[in-house]
Amino acid sequence: MDKLIIIAGLGPGDPGMLPLQVWEHLKSGVPVYFRTAIHPTVEWLRQAGIKYATMDHYYHQADTFEKVYERIAEEILEAAQGGPLVYAVPGHPMVAEESVRLILERAGQGNVKVNVLPAMSFLDALSSTLRLDLCRGLHVIDALRLDEQHPDPRMGTVLTQVYDRITAGEAKLTLLEHYPDEHEITVVRAAGVPGEERVERIPLYQLDRLEWIDHLTSIYIEPLKEIPARDQGALDDEIEGAGVDAVYDCSFPLDPLVEVMGVLRSERGCPWDREQTHETLKQYLIEETYEVIDALDEGQMYKICEELGDLLLQIVFHAQIARENKQFDMNEVIQSITEKMLRRHPHVFGTTQVNNSQEVLINWDKIKAQEKGAAVGEKSYLANIPRELPALMRAEKIQVKAARVGFDWPDYHGAVDKIKEELNEVLEALAKEQAPEVAEELGDLLFAVVNLARLLGVESEGALTKTTNKFIKRFHYIEQQAAKAGQELSQLTLEQMDQWWEEAKIFP
Repeated sequence: MDKLIIIAGLGPGDPGMLPLQVWEHLKSGVPVYFRTAIHPTVEWLRQAGIKYATMDHYYHQADTFEKVYERIAEEILEAAQGGPLVYAVPGHPMVAEESVRLILERAGQGNVKVNVLPAMSFLDALSSTLRLDLCRGLHVIDALRLDEQHPDPRMGTVLTQVYDRITAGEAKLTLLEHYPDEHEITVVRAAGVPGEERVERIPLYQLDRLEWIDHLTSIYIEPLKEIPARDQGALDDEIEGAGVDAVYDCSFPLDPLVEVMGVLRSERGCPWDREQTHETLKQYLIEETYEVIDALDEGQMYKICEELGDLLLQIVFHAQIARENKQFDMNEVIQSITEKMLRRHPHVFGTTQVNNSQEVLINWDKIKAQEKGAAVGEKSYLANIPRELPALMRAEKIQVKAARVGFDWPDYHGAVDKIKEELNEVLEALAKEQAPEVAEELGDLLFAVVNLARLLGVESEGALTKTTNKFIKRFHYIEQQAAKAGQELSQLTLEQMDQWWEEAKIFP
């Protein structure tokens, strides 16, 4: 006897949409199994005299849907050992039917042949009800798998398996991580079923307040604008008003890099990439930043391009980790910084008037304080300078910020006098032979030197880095000369090293 499973689709729920070939097989006399009898077409088939068994009892016995579908697949495959049968499911067999997938996957192991009879799916009925053109793109996800399936706000999304208010509430919480509270969604029950279809358009935050949600319910979520907080047309108007004729069209968006990082972090990806955390990646973020600075100092464009790519990879890496933790993703990173640039440049995208770059910086600080909700007297004006910055860079940033509100020398002469004053205090501390006081006074002297560099338009971190590199290069010359003379560095006199040092100045 043939081992044959005929997997048939029952359509979305209107008996009039039941395919003729499915009807012929259902009344052919072979055993008929329904995954569930809770479907409008099944009642019509019962009245038409079709005898069947259902798998509904498994929904009450198993504690997860995964186990339900496992047991259904096992029973159908075992029953097929006794001869041909029909296994019928709602909608189209190949659309959101996990039990069908399992049967197809395992049928070969028991030498069972499987034929699939298609039918209209709930997506067909839904697209007809909502007038959706599926060729324009549609993202379909399972409400029961939102931990591994994520909505794509860039395109229309259908959420299936929203079978009760509890599931709707859990789905809503996840969706709110990707969409605004007020984003309108369309809730559809029994799409395409005459007399039972119900459609309601509501804001996302009200999803779990609908009392009529049941196993026939799906949700359609319209795509977001590219920049959710602003209408794209309004953004274009702002850019045009700023005197920009066209927005730069990026030939290589971030998507491929984001997708590569997603694969690297997946189970089939790279063991090292999977082990990384925000904490372990800190060192690489710092290293890549300094490599960009080195490339900028060298002025080699190809190297700058390469190092900027390495730095961008670190940003995408952190965004992927955050996405996996359901915190944010790369889209939100781009969205956030775009909105910030628009907010902080009201003199470009708004009506604010400024006379010079100094006023721009003052406005920037005011807007930044408003964004962070800082109240006068509640938090220091200098509190937002990161403590983790290199000391020279942090000193310069603090001085720059203080200067914006007028706490500054009129010109560099005052800074020069301050250096002389601090140097004298260092010498006085040395005379006292008190190490803590010497360290403090040296710190004051360094701070004063940074201030002079700032007033002269010299970036102190870069200047010191350049001098350090110059020292390394000249010291390397000493090493080379010592090697030619067959001497170890430790054997050289200070006078000999100094002579070669002076030569290194002449022959850089």
